[in-house]
Parts: sequence; structure tokens; C-alpha cells
Amino acid sequence: MVKKLIKQIYPTIKSKQYWVTFCSTFAIGLAIILVMFNYTPVEASISPEKTIEQIKNEAIENFEEETVLSDNDTNLDAVEEAKNIQIVEIKSGDTLLKMLTGLGLDYNEANNIFLATKKVFDPRDLRVGQKFEIELSEDGKSVISMRSTLRTSEHLQLSQNEEGKYSAQIIKDELTLELQSAKGKINGTLSIAMNNNGVPKSIVADFINIYSYSIDFRRDVKKGDSYEIIYENYITPEGKIAKYGNIIYAVLNLGKSKIELYRFKDSNGNVDYYDAKGLALKKTLSRRPMQYQSGRISSYFGRRRHPIYKDIRVHWGIDYPAPKGSHIYAAGDGVIQVAQYRSGYGNYIKIRHNSEYSTAYGHMNGFAKGMKPGTRVKQGQIIGYVGSTGRSTGPHLHYEVIKNGKRVNPLTIKASASENLRGQKLAKFKKEVAKINSTYEKMLANKQKEEKIAQSPTTNPSEI
Repeated sequence: MVKKLIKQIYPTIKSKQYWVTFCSTFAIGLAIILVMFNYTPVEASISPEKTIEQIKNEAIENFEEETVLSDNDTNLDAVEEAKNIQIVEIKSGDTLLKMLTGLGLDYNEANNIFLATKKVFDPRDLRVGQKFEIELSEDGKSVISMRSTLRTSEHLQLSQNEEGKYSAQIIKDELTLELQSAKGKINGTLSIAMNNNGVPKSIVADFINIYSYSIDFRRDVKKGDSYEIIYENYITPEGKIAKYGNIIYAVLNLGKSKIELYRFKDSNGNVDYYDAKGLALKKTLSRRPMQYQSGRISSYFGRRRHPIYKDIRVHWGIDYPAPKGSHIYAAGDGVIQVAQYRSGYGNYIKIRHNSEYSTAYGHMNGFAKGMKPGTRVKQGQIIGYVGSTGRSTGPHLHYEVIKNGKRVNPLTIKASASENLRGQKLAKFKKEVAKINSTYEKMLANKQKEEKIAQSPTTNPSEI
């Protein structure tokens, strides 16, 4: 049947007029399609004088040109796909060298990468689960680039130059400063109330530390009291919190008493917290210079039965039980005189604050980095960690205050206030107070609006 059909149409398709009509129609249709897709206009007319052979040759040339362009497009995709990129996740027991040689690199090549990386990042700080994106050369014998996120907003980037040498750098994301506020009532402890309201633990610790110079959190804070706070967040380009900044405003409402504080940094770089009038809250010495503020006192200053020797002798300080490893702070600005293991005191630090006062800290689990004789410390700075070294029955801070060479009761010392703001400092501070108050009012108004919208059963989009 097919042969019969071919015999019927063969005389028609053999004619010159048939091919002229077919090619003209095809060219016109093609031109219309190209114009619709914004291609450069083409001439679609075909001269009647052209032979069928010429038309066929032109069609073949056009087809070959289109095929070449298509092949080029495909090659571009193939080049992109040809990149040899490996994603490697660090597992327990892995090292940087082990990871690199595991990809097939020889030891010398892997060691060159290790040495370049070591200049900006300690390979011993690799953590389980850390991921590396590594682009290998075509033959897999060298690394073209390597990237890994070290922590939020910080990335390790290694590349190879034209000479085959490796260089590494730490790339930091540009962070955006954002203010966050929180407020709430205290039904248990302050830290639990703040944590339940989404306040980060480090900010809670800073808040407690600010007030610890005049507030006894175990005795002064009652159920029904409240707090308010504005603190800084630093946000990555992806919208993640990279780190927490400073507390710029804090309030403790204790019964009918409101203790409101503003952060102020003077032209010399000194930072402190003051009330709205510029009066400083911070005292010369803290009575409980530690992170764990709500703990009990296990041993007071004075005569007592010794828990180890079982006899009566004088206890020359105050003992504050606390979790092992929790922070111990400098009770005031000063210079470290002693930082060493000392007999029954265990790990021991002594700080001279001025010509009248010194403080001592015993049974520490360890010293903070850089703590040695001659080191100058600021009030509230971490100097060590709670432990049970020396003659001790459990983790606690043994805290002593020395006045004019004699040890005195830390709970009865009268500490004078820090310097209050005056003159130009006070004028600058009041401008900061007005700015913070204005910001806080706007934040509260926005929160109230958001809460109102969230509580509304139906929301008109034009109202948002």
C-alpha cells in the first residue's frame, strides 16, 4: 500500500513548482516564529529563479549552523557539570590531612594545603559534623578551592593560584545590628523567667552581673517582680543571629522600687551603667563576684566547725556553693598579685584593687586565660571557674576581702559608689537616654500592634 501511495504522489513532489511553494511557505512560517521570539528579522522571500538544488544546499547550510550553536550550548552545560566538587563531613577521629588524603591527594599536596590553612585556622579546632566543599582538579591530584563554615558568619576559604601555590583566608560576613526587647514577670527565678521569654543565656548572665553589685538575687527578688531589657543582636545576610551584643537598657521592678539602668560609653572607652540622672549603680566591690547569683551561703565569716578537720577554727571568708565550671568574676577593677596553686586554697587568685582593699578567691577549678601576676582586670571580668581544688568538700567559691592587710567580713563592708557623670559626659549621656527611650517606645508600639493583629480573628490586609 505504501508503494502505491508513493507512486501517486511522486509526480507531484518531483515538480519544481511544488518545491518552490513548499520552501516559500516554510520560510514565511519560520520568519513569523523568529519575530515572535524577538529574533533579528530575516528575509523569507525566495527567488523563483533559484533551482531546487540551490534551495536544498541553503537548507543544509542553515541546518549545520543551527546544529553547531546547539552543540556549543550543550558544551557550556557540560563544562559546568564537569567540575569535580566533593562535599566532605568531618567524622570522629578525622584530621585535615586524613580528610585530604582520603580524597586521593598525595601526602605532599595534602601537607601544602594543611600548611596554608594553618596560617589562619588551627586544624586541631575541627569539629565533628563540620562540612568542607572541595573542588578538585580534573585529574583529582590537587585542590582548586576549599570552603568551610567555621562558625556563624565566619568561613574558611582556600584557593590555588596560577603557580600552584595555596593561600587561605578567613572571610567574615557583614553583620547587621538589630535591637531586641523583652519584658516579663518573675514567678520563679529571674534567669528562668528571662529564658522562658526567649532571652539568650549569655544576655541573662550579663543582666544579672550588672545588678549583682547592689542586688542580692536570693533575698531581694520576689514573686511578682518584673524586668525589662533591650539588647543587641548581630544578624548575618541569611537572617541568622551570629552573636549577641550589649545590654543597652535594663529595668528591675522590685516591689515598689524601680531600678532603671542605661549603658554609656564615654570618649575614653570606659563603659558603665547609670540611672536616668547619670548616677552609677556599680559599687567598688561585689559581695558575690560570680555567675551563680541565686545560690546559698554554705559557710559564713567567723568561727565554725571545720568540715574536714572537725575542730573549731576561724573561717576567713564566705563560701558560695555553685556548679563546677561556672564563672568567677573580679569583684572590682585591680591588678592580680597572685595566681597559683596555694595549699589548702587550691587554685588561688588575689587581686589588689587600691591602697585599701584586696580580694582573694579559692578552690578554683582553673584560671581564665591570661590570668597571671601583673595582669590588670576590670570589675565583672571572668578570672576563673568554680571548682573544688585544695582542702574542699565540694565545688564552691571561697571569697575573702582584705582591708588594710586584715581579712574582713565580705557581707559587712561598706563599698563606695563609682564616679557619677558630670559636665560634658552627663550632657552626652542624657542625649543617649532620650534616644534609647524613643527607640523603646517605638519597639513597644510595634509589639502591641503585632499582638493585636495576631489576636484578631479576621485581618484586613490593608491594615497590616
